[in-house]
Amino acid sequence: MTTYLDMNATAPVLNEVADLVRKMFLDEYGNAGSRTHEFGANAKKSVEKARKQVAEVVDADKSEVIFTSGATESNNIAILGLREFGEQESKKHIITTRIEHKAVLEPIEYLVKNGFEVSFLEVDESGVVDFNNLKQLLREDTLLVSIMHVNNETGSIQPITDICDALELSEAYLHIDAAQSFGKLSDDLKNKRIDLISASGHKVYAPKGVGALIMRKRGFLKPPLKPIMFGGGQEKGLRPGTLAVPLIAGFGLACEIAQKNALAWKKHAQKLKDELIAALNTLDAQYNGENTSPFVLNFSVPGINSEAAMVMLKGIAAVSNGSACTSSSYTPSHVLTAMQLDEKRIAGAIRVSWGHMTESLPIAEIVEKLEQLKL
Repeated sequence: MTTYLDMNATAPVLNEVADLVRKMFLDEYGNAGSRTHEFGANAKKSVEKARKQVAEVVDADKSEVIFTSGATESNNIAILGLREFGEQESKKHIITTRIEHKAVLEPIEYLVKNGFEVSFLEVDESGVVDFNNLKQLLREDTLLVSIMHVNNETGSIQPITDICDALELSEAYLHIDAAQSFGKLSDDLKNKRIDLISASGHKVYAPKGVGALIMRKRGFLKPPLKPIMFGGGQEKGLRPGTLAVPLIAGFGLACEIAQKNALAWKKHAQKLKDELIAALNTLDAQYNGENTSPFVLNFSVPGINSEAAMVMLKGIAAVSNGSACTSSSYTPSHVLTAMQLDEKRIAGAIRVSWGHMTESLPIAEIVEKLEQLKL
Protein backbone atom coordinates (compact mmCIF):
# COMPACT_ATOMS: atom_id res chain seq x y z
CA MET A 1 0.00 0.00 0.00
CA THR A 2 1.34 3.41 -0.97
CA THR A 3 2.08 5.78 1.91
CA TYR A 4 0.79 9.29 1.20
CA LEU A 5 3.67 11.72 1.74
CA ASP A 6 2.44 14.84 -0.05
CA MET A 7 0.67 16.60 2.82
CA ASN A 8 2.04 19.99 1.76
CA ALA A 9 -0.10 19.65 -1.36
CA THR A 10 -3.23 18.63 0.52
CA ALA A 11 -4.20 16.58 3.54
CA PRO A 12 -7.05 14.20 4.39
CA VAL A 13 -10.01 15.50 6.35
CA LEU A 14 -10.21 14.56 10.03
CA ASN A 15 -12.95 12.03 10.79
CA GLU A 16 -14.69 14.37 13.23
CA VAL A 17 -14.61 17.14 10.63
CA ALA A 18 -15.98 14.89 7.89
CA ASP A 19 -18.84 13.84 10.16
CA LEU A 20 -19.72 17.47 10.90
CA VAL A 21 -19.54 18.52 7.26
CA ARG A 22 -21.79 15.64 6.20
CA LYS A 23 -24.32 16.55 8.89
CA MET A 24 -24.30 20.18 7.75
CA PHE A 25 -24.79 19.21 4.11
CA LEU A 26 -27.69 16.86 4.81
CA ASP A 27 -29.45 18.12 7.94
CA GLU A 28 -28.49 21.73 8.63
CA TYR A 29 -28.33 23.13 5.11
CA GLY A 30 -29.66 26.64 5.69
CA ASN A 31 -28.24 29.79 4.12
CA ALA A 32 -26.43 31.92 6.73
CA GLY A 33 -27.84 35.01 5.01
CA SER A 34 -31.47 33.93 5.47
CA ARG A 35 -32.77 35.58 8.63
CA THR A 36 -36.47 34.76 8.37
CA HIS A 37 -36.36 31.19 9.68
CA GLU A 38 -34.49 28.85 12.00
CA PHE A 39 -32.54 27.12 9.20
CA GLY A 40 -30.82 30.38 8.33
CA ALA A 41 -30.36 31.33 11.99
CA ASN A 42 -28.72 27.98 12.75
CA ALA A 43 -26.42 28.33 9.76
CA LYS A 44 -25.43 31.79 10.96
CA LYS A 45 -24.62 30.39 14.41
CA SER A 46 -22.42 27.71 12.85
CA VAL A 47 -20.51 30.31 10.84
CA GLU A 48 -19.96 32.55 13.86
CA LYS A 49 -18.78 29.61 15.96
CA ALA A 50 -16.28 28.73 13.23
CA ARG A 51 -15.18 32.35 12.97
CA LYS A 52 -14.26 32.27 16.66
CA GLN A 53 -12.48 28.90 16.31
CA VAL A 54 -10.35 30.20 13.43
CA ALA A 55 -9.58 33.49 15.20
CA GLU A 56 -8.37 31.74 18.36
CA VAL A 57 -5.57 29.96 16.46
CA VAL A 58 -3.75 33.30 16.08
CA ASP A 59 -5.23 35.16 19.07
CA ALA A 60 -7.40 37.39 16.89
CA ASP A 61 -10.93 38.64 17.39
CA LYS A 62 -13.62 36.77 15.47
CA SER A 63 -14.69 40.04 13.83
CA GLU A 64 -11.30 40.06 12.09
CA VAL A 65 -11.93 36.78 10.22
CA ILE A 66 -13.21 36.81 6.64
CA PHE A 67 -14.04 33.43 5.10
CA THR A 68 -12.77 32.71 1.59
CA SER A 69 -12.34 29.72 -0.71
CA GLY A 70 -8.74 29.19 0.41
CA ALA A 71 -5.35 30.83 0.82
CA THR A 72 -5.09 31.72 -2.88
CA GLU A 73 -8.18 33.89 -2.69
CA SER A 74 -7.09 35.30 0.66
CA ASN A 75 -3.72 36.27 -0.82
CA ASN A 76 -5.40 37.96 -3.75
CA ILE A 77 -7.75 39.97 -1.54
CA ALA A 78 -4.90 40.99 0.78
CA ILE A 79 -2.70 42.20 -2.08
CA LEU A 80 -5.08 43.47 -4.74
CA GLY A 81 -7.47 44.82 -2.12
CA LEU A 82 -4.87 47.41 -1.08
CA ARG A 83 -4.50 48.80 -4.60
CA GLU A 84 -6.99 51.67 -4.26
CA PHE A 85 -5.56 52.79 -0.92
CA GLY A 86 -2.02 52.64 -2.30
CA GLU A 87 -2.94 54.77 -5.28
CA GLN A 88 -4.80 57.33 -3.18
CA GLU A 89 -1.97 57.66 -0.66
CA SER A 90 0.86 57.47 -3.23
CA LYS A 91 2.15 54.33 -1.55
CA LYS A 92 2.91 52.05 -4.46
CA HIS A 93 5.97 50.15 -3.25
CA ILE A 94 5.74 46.46 -2.29
CA ILE A 95 8.34 44.22 -0.66
CA THR A 96 8.22 40.44 -1.04
CA THR A 97 10.54 37.49 -1.76
CA ARG A 98 11.23 35.37 -4.83
CA ILE A 99 10.31 32.20 -2.92
CA GLU A 100 6.64 33.08 -2.43
CA HIS A 101 3.79 30.95 -3.72
CA LYS A 102 2.51 31.95 -7.14
CA ALA A 103 -0.70 33.09 -5.43
CA VAL A 104 1.36 35.97 -4.01
CA LEU A 105 3.83 36.58 -6.82
CA GLU A 106 1.23 36.80 -9.58
CA PRO A 107 -1.09 39.36 -7.89
CA ILE A 108 1.99 41.47 -7.13
CA GLU A 109 3.09 41.12 -10.76
CA TYR A 110 -0.34 42.37 -11.79
CA LEU A 111 0.08 45.46 -9.60
CA VAL A 112 3.54 46.09 -11.06
CA LYS A 113 1.97 46.10 -14.54
CA ASN A 114 -0.38 48.77 -13.22
CA GLY A 115 2.19 51.21 -11.88
CA PHE A 116 3.40 49.68 -8.63
CA GLU A 117 7.01 48.86 -7.81
CA VAL A 118 8.34 45.70 -6.15
CA SER A 119 11.55 45.01 -4.25
CA PHE A 120 12.66 41.48 -3.40
CA LEU A 121 14.21 40.47 -0.09
CA GLU A 122 17.46 38.58 -0.43
CA VAL A 123 17.40 34.83 0.11
CA ASP A 124 20.35 32.46 -0.04
CA GLU A 125 20.86 28.70 0.00
CA SER A 126 19.22 28.52 3.43
CA GLY A 127 15.86 29.54 2.01
CA VAL A 128 15.50 32.03 4.86
CA VAL A 129 15.19 35.75 4.20
CA ASP A 130 17.54 38.34 5.66
CA PHE A 131 15.37 40.55 7.85
CA ASN A 132 18.12 43.16 7.99
CA ASN A 133 17.69 43.51 4.24
CA LEU A 134 14.04 44.39 4.94
CA LYS A 135 15.11 47.46 6.91
CA GLN A 136 17.23 48.56 3.94
CA LEU A 137 14.37 48.14 1.46
CA LEU A 138 11.69 49.93 3.49
CA ARG A 139 10.65 53.34 2.13
CA GLU A 140 8.16 56.04 2.99
CA ASP A 141 5.96 54.86 0.12
CA THR A 142 6.08 51.16 1.04
CA LEU A 143 2.50 49.96 1.05
CA LEU A 144 2.87 46.25 1.74
CA VAL A 145 5.34 43.62 2.89
CA SER A 146 4.22 40.11 1.93
CA ILE A 147 6.20 37.11 3.20
CA MET A 148 5.15 33.49 3.63
CA HIS A 149 5.65 31.91 7.04
CA VAL A 150 6.61 28.37 6.04
CA ASN A 151 7.74 27.69 2.50
CA ASN A 152 5.59 25.11 0.75
CA GLU A 153 8.52 23.49 -1.07
CA THR A 154 11.39 23.54 1.43
CA GLY A 155 9.58 24.06 4.71
CA SER A 156 11.95 26.90 5.64
CA ILE A 157 10.46 28.94 8.47
CA GLN A 158 10.87 32.69 8.08
CA PRO A 159 11.86 34.84 11.09
CA ILE A 160 8.44 36.39 11.59
CA THR A 161 9.24 37.99 14.95
CA ASP A 162 12.35 39.69 13.54
CA ILE A 163 10.38 40.83 10.50
CA CYS A 164 7.71 42.33 12.77
CA ASP A 165 10.39 44.10 14.80
CA ALA A 166 11.94 45.50 11.62
CA LEU A 167 8.57 47.02 10.74
CA GLU A 168 8.03 48.61 14.16
CA LEU A 169 8.42 52.18 12.88
CA SER A 170 6.87 51.59 9.46
CA GLU A 171 3.24 52.07 8.47
CA ALA A 172 3.51 49.39 5.77
CA TYR A 173 0.99 46.58 6.02
CA LEU A 174 2.40 43.13 6.76
CA HIS A 175 0.80 40.15 5.05
CA ILE A 176 1.77 36.59 5.96
CA ASP A 177 0.82 33.64 3.77
CA ALA A 178 0.35 31.03 6.50
CA ALA A 179 -1.08 28.20 4.40
CA GLN A 180 1.59 25.75 5.62
CA SER A 181 1.74 26.87 9.25
CA PHE A 182 -1.78 27.86 10.33
CA GLY A 183 -2.89 25.46 13.05
CA LYS A 184 0.48 23.68 13.10
CA LEU A 185 3.14 26.29 13.88
CA SER A 186 0.93 29.19 14.91
CA ASP A 187 2.75 30.90 17.78
CA ASP A 188 4.59 33.44 15.60
CA LEU A 189 1.30 34.33 13.91
CA LYS A 190 -0.05 35.76 17.17
CA ASN A 191 2.25 38.79 16.79
CA LYS A 192 -0.04 41.83 16.71
CA ARG A 193 2.18 43.58 14.13
CA ILE A 194 0.90 41.17 11.48
CA ASP A 195 -1.96 42.89 9.71
CA LEU A 196 -3.11 40.17 7.30
CA ILE A 197 -2.90 36.37 7.54
CA SER A 198 -3.96 33.93 4.81
CA ALA A 199 -5.04 30.43 5.83
CA SER A 200 -6.27 27.38 3.95
CA GLY A 201 -8.63 24.71 5.27
CA HIS A 202 -7.28 21.69 3.42
CA LYS A 203 -3.76 22.14 4.82
CA VAL A 204 -5.06 21.75 8.37
CA TYR A 205 -7.26 18.65 7.80
CA ALA A 206 -10.45 20.51 6.81
CA PRO A 207 -12.17 20.29 3.41
CA LYS A 208 -10.81 21.84 0.24
CA GLY A 209 -12.56 24.99 -0.92
CA VAL A 210 -12.50 26.98 2.32
CA GLY A 211 -9.99 29.31 3.95
CA ALA A 212 -9.76 32.62 5.70
CA LEU A 213 -8.19 36.04 5.61
CA ILE A 214 -7.54 37.44 9.06
CA MET A 215 -7.45 41.24 9.06
CA ARG A 216 -6.10 42.60 12.32
CA LYS A 217 -7.14 46.06 13.36
CA ARG A 218 -4.58 48.71 14.27
CA GLY A 219 -6.26 50.25 17.26
CA PHE A 220 -9.78 50.55 15.90
CA LEU A 221 -8.83 50.74 12.22
CA LYS A 222 -9.05 47.69 10.00
CA PRO A 223 -6.78 47.35 6.94
CA PRO A 224 -8.19 49.49 4.09
CA LEU A 225 -9.04 46.60 1.79
CA LYS A 226 -11.47 46.89 -1.09
CA PRO A 227 -13.29 43.89 -2.61
CA ILE A 228 -11.97 42.34 -5.80
CA MET A 229 -15.35 40.69 -6.53
CA PHE A 230 -18.78 42.23 -6.24
CA GLY A 231 -22.32 41.22 -5.41
CA GLY A 232 -24.16 40.06 -2.31
CA GLY A 233 -22.41 41.99 0.43
CA GLN A 234 -21.43 38.95 2.51
CA GLU A 235 -18.38 39.03 4.79
CA LYS A 236 -18.68 42.77 5.39
CA GLY A 237 -18.84 43.37 1.66
CA LEU A 238 -15.30 42.17 1.15
CA ARG A 239 -16.00 38.65 -0.10
CA PRO A 240 -19.42 38.30 -1.77
CA GLY A 241 -21.24 35.04 -2.34
CA THR A 242 -23.30 32.56 -0.36
CA LEU A 243 -21.18 31.21 2.49
CA ALA A 244 -20.22 27.53 2.25
CA VAL A 245 -21.56 26.80 5.72
CA PRO A 246 -20.64 23.07 5.88
CA LEU A 247 -17.05 23.77 4.78
CA ILE A 248 -16.74 26.73 7.14
CA ALA A 249 -18.04 24.70 10.10
CA GLY A 250 -15.58 21.94 9.25
CA PHE A 251 -12.73 24.43 9.00
CA GLY A 252 -13.63 25.83 12.41
CA LEU A 253 -13.67 22.41 14.04
CA ALA A 254 -10.37 21.48 12.37
CA CYS A 255 -8.81 24.63 13.79
CA GLU A 256 -10.07 23.83 17.29
CA ILE A 257 -8.68 20.29 17.09
CA ALA A 258 -5.37 21.53 15.68
CA GLN A 259 -4.97 24.11 18.42
CA LYS A 260 -5.48 21.47 21.13
CA ASN A 261 -3.04 19.01 19.56
CA ALA A 262 -0.41 21.22 17.91
CA LEU A 263 2.43 20.40 20.31
CA ALA A 264 1.89 16.63 20.16
CA TRP A 265 1.56 16.73 16.37
CA LYS A 266 4.78 18.71 16.08
CA LYS A 267 6.73 16.28 18.28
CA HIS A 268 5.52 13.27 16.31
CA ALA A 269 6.33 14.93 12.99
CA GLN A 270 9.84 15.82 14.14
CA LYS A 271 10.45 12.21 15.21
CA LEU A 272 9.55 10.99 11.72
CA LYS A 273 11.76 13.63 10.17
CA ASP A 274 14.78 12.74 12.32
CA GLU A 275 14.41 9.07 11.36
CA LEU A 276 14.22 9.91 7.65
CA ILE A 277 17.25 12.20 7.77
CA ALA A 278 19.32 9.56 9.57
CA ALA A 279 18.56 7.07 6.79
CA LEU A 280 19.12 9.53 3.93
CA ASN A 281 22.51 10.47 5.35
CA THR A 282 23.73 7.07 4.17
CA LEU A 283 23.04 8.27 0.60
CA ASP A 284 24.93 11.56 1.11
CA ALA A 285 21.67 13.45 0.67
CA GLN A 286 21.70 17.24 0.46
CA TYR A 287 18.92 19.00 2.37
CA ASN A 288 17.33 21.97 0.64
CA GLY A 289 16.43 24.69 3.10
CA GLU A 290 17.35 25.43 6.70
CA ASN A 291 15.29 26.08 9.85
CA THR A 292 12.60 23.87 8.37
CA SER A 293 9.16 22.71 9.48
CA PRO A 294 8.96 19.29 11.17
CA PHE A 295 6.27 18.32 8.66
CA VAL A 296 8.40 18.40 5.50
CA LEU A 297 11.81 17.49 4.10
CA ASN A 298 13.15 18.60 0.73
CA PHE A 299 16.29 16.73 -0.29
CA SER A 300 18.45 15.87 -3.28
CA VAL A 301 20.61 12.79 -3.69
CA PRO A 302 23.63 13.29 -5.99
CA GLY A 303 23.18 11.39 -9.23
CA ILE A 304 19.41 10.93 -8.87
CA ASN A 305 16.77 12.79 -10.89
CA SER A 306 13.52 13.50 -9.05
CA GLU A 307 11.33 12.33 -11.93
CA ALA A 308 13.06 8.95 -11.97
CA ALA A 309 12.81 8.74 -8.18
CA MET A 310 9.06 9.37 -8.19
CA VAL A 311 8.57 6.63 -10.76
CA MET A 312 10.72 4.24 -8.72
CA LEU A 313 8.78 5.04 -5.54
CA LYS A 314 5.36 4.34 -7.04
CA GLY A 315 3.52 1.83 -4.89
CA ILE A 316 5.71 2.76 -1.91
CA ALA A 317 5.39 6.48 -1.28
CA ALA A 318 3.48 9.33 -2.92
CA VAL A 319 6.00 12.19 -2.93
CA SER A 320 6.50 15.28 -5.10
CA ASN A 321 9.20 17.42 -6.61
CA GLY A 322 7.71 20.79 -5.76
CA SER A 323 4.52 22.76 -5.43
CA ALA A 324 1.34 21.00 -6.53
CA CYS A 325 0.27 24.24 -8.22
CA THR A 326 3.24 24.22 -10.60
CA SER A 327 4.40 20.59 -10.73
CA SER A 328 2.56 19.88 -13.99
CA SER A 329 4.62 22.50 -15.85
CA TYR A 330 7.93 20.59 -15.51
CA THR A 331 9.86 23.84 -15.12
CA PRO A 332 12.63 24.17 -12.53
CA SER A 333 11.38 25.18 -9.09
CA HIS A 334 11.36 28.97 -8.79
CA VAL A 335 11.94 28.53 -5.06
CA LEU A 336 15.09 26.43 -5.38
CA THR A 337 16.27 28.61 -8.26
CA ALA A 338 15.89 31.72 -6.07
CA MET A 339 17.97 29.93 -3.43
CA GLN A 340 20.76 29.74 -6.03
CA LEU A 341 21.08 25.95 -5.94
CA ASP A 342 22.82 24.32 -8.91
CA GLU A 343 20.79 22.78 -11.74
CA LYS A 344 21.51 19.15 -10.84
CA ARG A 345 20.51 19.66 -7.24
CA ILE A 346 17.27 21.33 -8.33
CA ALA A 347 16.54 18.56 -10.84
CA GLY A 348 17.03 15.99 -8.09
CA ALA A 349 14.94 17.70 -5.43
CA ILE A 350 12.29 15.52 -3.79
CA ARG A 351 9.72 16.87 -1.33
CA VAL A 352 8.40 14.51 1.32
CA SER A 353 5.69 15.86 3.61
CA TRP A 354 3.54 14.17 6.25
CA GLY A 355 1.02 14.85 8.98
CA HIS A 356 0.18 13.76 12.50
CA MET A 357 -1.82 10.79 11.16
CA THR A 358 1.26 9.45 9.37
CA GLU A 359 2.16 6.68 11.82
CA SER A 360 5.50 5.83 10.21
CA LEU A 361 7.50 6.34 7.02
CA PRO A 362 8.52 3.47 4.70
CA ILE A 363 12.12 4.52 5.18
CA ALA A 364 13.84 1.23 4.36
CA GLU A 365 11.90 0.89 1.10
CA ILE A 366 12.58 4.50 0.09
CA VAL A 367 16.31 4.17 0.72
CA GLU A 368 16.44 0.82 -1.10
CA LYS A 369 14.82 2.26 -4.24
CA LEU A 370 17.02 5.36 -4.22
CA GLU A 371 20.12 3.18 -3.83
CA GLN A 372 19.08 1.26 -6.93
CA LEU A 373 18.90 4.51 -8.89
CA LYS A 374 22.42 5.42 -7.80
CA LEU A 375 23.89 2.23 -9.23
